[in-house]
Amino acid sequence: MAADVKYTVTFLEMTTAPRGAVIAAPEGGPFALIRAQDPPVHYFLYLYRTVGEPYQWTDMLRAPEAELAAFVQDPKVELYSLLRAGAPAGFYQLDFRQADICSLAYFGLTPEAVGQGVGRWLLDTAIREGWRRGVRKMIVNTCTLDHPSALAMYQRAGFAPVRREERVRIDS
Repeated sequence: MAADVKYTVTFLEMTTAPRGAVIAAPEGGPFALIRAQDPPVHYFLYLYRTVGEPYQWTDMLRAPEAELAAFVQDPKVELYSLLRAGAPAGFYQLDFRQADICSLAYFGLTPEAVGQGVGRWLLDTAIREGWRRGVRKMIVNTCTLDHPSALAMYQRAGFAPVRREERVRIDS
């Protein structure tokens, strides 16, 4: 039976690069952050499902494979995988397809990494990587289906809300 899922999307932006000290990797590693070169769609979907399942991420699961491949394998879209002791612990994607803008398209941790102090460090790393390209702003969005701390974490990192949208999704 289909059910309506109501949620609020908050769009945020950052118009100046971070100036503070780099956040150090937390204890509990070792950590490795690896940029995928021309990643296959199935790898992106593995990360997307693993990270997003607790938060009802479903949009990319419904996209046609050709559309997914065009996004995931676009040279202006970068996929970074976080490994902890050799196993996936999270990922982020930076989307540079808009001139002078870096979109933090996806960001998240695997369920095992949540609450371990990894998120602040990974977000700081993603932001600094985005700004290295000489963009004029970074953007990100989050919603009320994401981790309850997501919006506050983005704001602490320097993103400011610019608009909100109420949405309804029909889940089957």
